[in-house]
Amino acid sequence: MTGPLLEIDHVSRSFGGRGLLSRRRVLAVDDISLCLDSARAEVLAVVGESGSGKSTLARLILNLLSPSQGQIRFRGLDLRRIRDTRTRQEFMKAVQPVFQNPFEAFNPMKRIDRYLMATAARVAGVADDAARQRAAEKALNDVGLSLAEIRGRFPHELSGGQLQRIAIARALIPGPSLLVADEPVSMIDASLRASIVNLLRDLRDRLAVSVIYITHDLATAYYVSDRILIMQRGRVVESGVAREVLDNPQHPYSRLLKQSVLSPDVPANPGARLRDDPSTTEVSHA
Repeated sequence: MTGPLLEIDHVSRSFGGRGLLSRRRVLAVDDISLCLDSARAEVLAVVGESGSGKSTLARLILNLLSPSQGQIRFRGLDLRRIRDTRTRQEFMKAVQPVFQNPFEAFNPMKRIDRYLMATAARVAGVADDAARQRAAEKALNDVGLSLAEIRGRFPHELSGGQLQRIAIARALIPGPSLLVADEPVSMIDASLRASIVNLLRDLRDRLAVSVIYITHDLATAYYVSDRILIMQRGRVVESGVAREVLDNPQHPYSRLLKQSVLSPDVPANPGARLRDDPSTTEVSHA
């Protein structure tokens, strides 16, 4: 398939600003545009501090929120026009989330393999039990695990890194074209983060799955991403090829983010910290 996979066209999203007691609205995403090409899988990093709007952008892409202004199109379809169950199901198969905390993604009282079977049945539409097991096995193999390793086990019996791999495997079962990974390494041990980041690159190269990688971690963004968007207060302040942007940032906020990443051979300077930013931009309610 050729043409755009995902188009975000001058999208804004605000909250509040309605009712007699509300005098202000909060602009969480402010006039953002970007495009992913269906002909070339890539990892696009969206970087910013907490409150910069990056998670709101992820929810917009997943169609969990609707834009206040602008359009989001997936393979040419305006997400606001998804109303019937069949179209919604097709969108969910093609665009899958990977959430921040793998320990909260699974019910501690439910065996892990049951999640994979349920996803194969309800999202991928796999009819019989044997085919569901094959789908789960393939997805687990794609993340370096096997069904035999996890069968019958509960979440607490697995490490954070294993659980995040299983969460990614679960997302792969429907055969998506796009993963939206919201801070996927922030809740796991530092020693395991590289394995998850390497996995995202591997999925891009081997399965041709594009990844929107939401993070506050500039180091992993530099390592894993093809392109980068740097967000501050709901706006994109700098974007481009990841290594070009991060090797030579032009915007003051981008430079400040880079300076906050301590080099291993430079002693920590407690004064060189990021300023506390308001979580979003407040604008007067018209």
